[in-house]
Amino acid sequence: MFCRGLRLTLVAALGVALASPALAAATSTQQATQTTLLVNTRDLNGRTQANLSIAVSGADGQPATGSIAITDSGKPLAGFTLDAQGQAAATLDLAPGSHSFSAVYGGDTAHLGSRSEVTPVNAVSSTTPDFAVSIAPATLSLQQGQSGSAIVSVTPVNAASLTGPMFVTISCSGLPDQSTCTFTPENIEIPVGATAAINSTMVLATNTGSLGGATAEVHRDARPIAWAMLPGAFALVGLAFGVRRRRYLSRLVLLALVALVTVLGTTACSPLYSYYNHGPNHNLPTPTGSFNVTIAAQSSNGVTATTHTTSIALTVTK
Repeated sequence: MFCRGLRLTLVAALGVALASPALAAATSTQQATQTTLLVNTRDLNGRTQANLSIAVSGADGQPATGSIAITDSGKPLAGFTLDAQGQAAATLDLAPGSHSFSAVYGGDTAHLGSRSEVTPVNAVSSTTPDFAVSIAPATLSLQQGQSGSAIVSVTPVNAASLTGPMFVTISCSGLPDQSTCTFTPENIEIPVGATAAINSTMVLATNTGSLGGATAEVHRDARPIAWAMLPGAFALVGLAFGVRRRRYLSRLVLLALVALVTVLGTTACSPLYSYYNHGPNHNLPTPTGSFNVTIAAQSSNGVTATTHTTSIALTVTK
């Protein structure tokens, strides 16, 4: 027994020794990266606006791909996708006070993740009622047909100066085709004097694409109508043969043909009719790739509207 156990131990050790170089080689294929973040600020209508420039460079000299999360004091604020040069640019409205920004790169198949140095920023203070918006997580990866969620946070600013509740409506734009976003709740109420963030759950849904039953339904609907047209068609043929003998029948044939074309154009024999009433023959999938989905939070006092935005980096894969 002892010898058998010793042999098993030696075999296991040999397997680990043989596998270790392969694991090391797989790990070594991912190159280290360096993430840099530049922040320029300006005052705009009593609010500080930050222009962000992000770049991710790999040790192999190749541009990194994927997404970047912007954090403020360690909390997710917004997310963006990198372009072909491994760069991203964005503009954010800042709430009054001190901020500590950092860009976090999540890595890809060829590059390891990295984090930029912290960049401190001071935003001007104001007594005007306002709000700030952020999202967590700032990046989201979904397979076609999957759905995922994120939390949109609306933080009151100077809500003590409100004379009544402030209502904020949340929406999104920049979605890839064949995808949707919903918010629960879609409308947020900020009470007078509120200081805590109010959250809304955002759900992003993608589509796998599938062959639907619309084609069969269209054929079923078109078939009875086609059969119904046969008697009329035979009647028209008979009228056509009688035209030579009776001239006045030519006018009747013309009117009948016009009526037939009109019926065909307004029934299921018309392609437009079938499309509008039964939809396309199949559902298309959400295209794969990386997308910047913009989340807008808008409030209006009846005279002017205030809009602040953030972004989530969405990656769709097969």
